[in-house]
Amino acid sequence: MPLLSTSVAFDPASPPWAEIPQRPAVFGLFADDDRAEPYISRTPNLRSRLRRLLDVKPSQSKRLRLTQGIARIEYTLTGSDFESWLLLYEASFAAFGERARMRLHLRPPSFLRMTMDNAYPRVYVTSRITKSAAADLFGPFPSRVAAEAFLEAMLNLFELRRCFEDLRPDPSFPGCVYSEMKKCLAPCFQGCTDERYAKEAAAVHAFLATRGQSLIDDLSRERSEASEALDFERAAETHARIAKVEAAAVLASPAVHALGAFNGVIVQPAAEEGHVALFLLSRGSLSGPALYSVAGMRHHNEQSGSSSLFAHPASVAPVPLDAPPVVQLAARDELEARLDAAFNTLAVHSARGKHQLVDHLSLFSRWYYRPQARRSGEVLFDVASGSFKKQLMRSISRVYRQSQSVFPEAAQPA
Repeated sequence: MPLLSTSVAFDPASPPWAEIPQRPAVFGLFADDDRAEPYISRTPNLRSRLRRLLDVKPSQSKRLRLTQGIARIEYTLTGSDFESWLLLYEASFAAFGERARMRLHLRPPSFLRMTMDNAYPRVYVTSRITKSAAADLFGPFPSRVAAEAFLEAMLNLFELRRCFEDLRPDPSFPGCVYSEMKKCLAPCFQGCTDERYAKEAAAVHAFLATRGQSLIDDLSRERSEASEALDFERAAETHARIAKVEAAAVLASPAVHALGAFNGVIVQPAAEEGHVALFLLSRGSLSGPALYSVAGMRHHNEQSGSSSLFAHPASVAPVPLDAPPVVQLAARDELEARLDAAFNTLAVHSARGKHQLVDHLSLFSRWYYRPQARRSGEVLFDVASGSFKKQLMRSISRVYRQSQSVFPEAAQPA
């Protein structure tokens, strides 16, 4: 069964270069012997890459041996770097199994784990990701250093323990420096009740789940109450604490979520003309792409200052009143129906595939945490929001327009 969508027979005497497009793609080179492992890679220009690998010259004996052993070329065109990496992983996993992780240099991203199953919960940095702890794993972070920086800033706002031992509270225990500095409730020597520590742990868990918004909301209410009571000194103290909380919260990127709630939609340029590619992010697992047609969509004009998706295009030439419109504009219901169809396709793909969760998180982090100038596409996390479809339509419009302005030749065959 082919790993990739297009298969071309290869004859060294008559290479099929005319059939090979000059487009970004994931490709595989396969021998006659099915027991031989294929060569699978990705490239921004398929024809040029294959000619470098397979063109025979008198001085290239190694390439000659490679050329004589190739029976067919398989490839799938891709529209973005993100799509290429995901497809390369899936093809490599099908061909090499668990070794695909080492071939692609995939490393588990860093998360924060809160041990809520412990009588006295604590938080620590980990790269060990399990589905059973999905509600208590928060990430991914760009690096272990970034996770540790956020953890330290967060713990300074609470009095949660930082030690890693299994505690057996004993009043004779001397405690540690954090209890002396009033940075820990000191359950080790029963410095607080179990109920008080459980309340503090719940506040920390809520802080992690909302990237600090839960504590900011509580403090904002306290500040308002103090202002209404004319207690301006307490209001000023609360305001200063809010600033400290915001400084800590900004250390967590918008991608940091509880693994069990790590859901979203990733919008990428597509290889097919007039489409974008949608990928579903469900509890950290990726599925897709599903193609979404932008036919009939009114794209907002970024340069006009209008943010409306339905801004009217400007006409540079008079159009006869009796002439049919050049572009048939689609109704909102039709555009949303296309979204529903794409989501149904993604759901089917997600149910069929048994992808490796850690590898998908690694691929997502590799794409999301690269410099903004090198990252194509967008991701929307707030899928439960009532305005999600409207936001997604705007995102689709932006990604499509950017792909046309940056790579106008990508939509045209070579």
